[in-house]
Amino acid sequence: MKLFIVANCEKPQVRPALDALVRDLKPRAEIVGVDTDQSGDLSKVSADVVLVLGGDGHCSRPPPPARPTDSSHGRDFGRLGFLASFTPEEFPRHLDLLLSGKLPIGRRAMLEASVIGKEVSSIAPAEVAARRKFCATALNDAVITAGEPFHMIELELGANGDEGIRYFGDGVIVSTPSGSTAYNVSAGGPIISPDVEAFCITPICPHSSHFGRRCFRQQHCGRAGRASERRHHALLRRQASTKLIAGDRVVIRRSLNDALLVENPDTQKWRVGQKLNWASSPKYNSPL
Repeated sequence: MKLFIVANCEKPQVRPALDALVRDLKPRAEIVGVDTDQSGDLSKVSADVVLVLGGDGHCSRPPPPARPTDSSHGRDFGRLGFLASFTPEEFPRHLDLLLSGKLPIGRRAMLEASVIGKEVSSIAPAEVAARRKFCATALNDAVITAGEPFHMIELELGANGDEGIRYFGDGVIVSTPSGSTAYNVSAGGPIISPDVEAFCITPICPHSSHFGRRCFRQQHCGRAGRASERRHHALLRRQASTKLIAGDRVVIRRSLNDALLVENPDTQKWRVGQKLNWASSPKYNSPL
């Protein structure tokens, strides 16, 4: 089995774990590369599994096109680790199953964000693909926000070709179910189960008391634009960004490629409640 390792060595506990993992794996698998600064392009990696140590956010980098043998394996060294299925304590006893290809694989929808100019009238897939001036894929989200000097921005939001709603605020997040527990939930958006085929539009600090969050089917496309005549904007992701000029539109669709994540068979499929300690009993100072 070919393995590629991504490690967030800014976390002090990751470096010793990475060194021990490499020593353990060398006689048992082929390690095709190790990325410790999260700057590499995973689309160019030829590996069966990408091991991610220390931080869900690094799972969101564009992976190779999904093939039956390509997948990501998250090992949780972070604070929450929603995408990581394995804790450092759980990982060693599942390693043999991973190397023999016996662990279950889950599919996660990714989104594709394209920027087209105001001269492009159609958002049909073929037209967008032929005439876009920027394109990026993401597992978590696409974010449109103001560039410097970070004043309020004006956007028009719509889905599936409808006329859209004018919006004033600090920006907008379009998230996948996997990304719904990231920036989206911090901005007050809903948490979406990974098996729900939906994207969520969440405004960032809307200048309105009645601007609700909205989910729409992944088969439909979202449209965030046109950008205001008054200011420039930026489309931001962890690894990709571009400036928007007045009249630009951002077209967001489900990517043709899914991310494949190795699942922990001993863990609850939906464990956000565990991570956030939902419905936990009070901690009493003395027994009742």
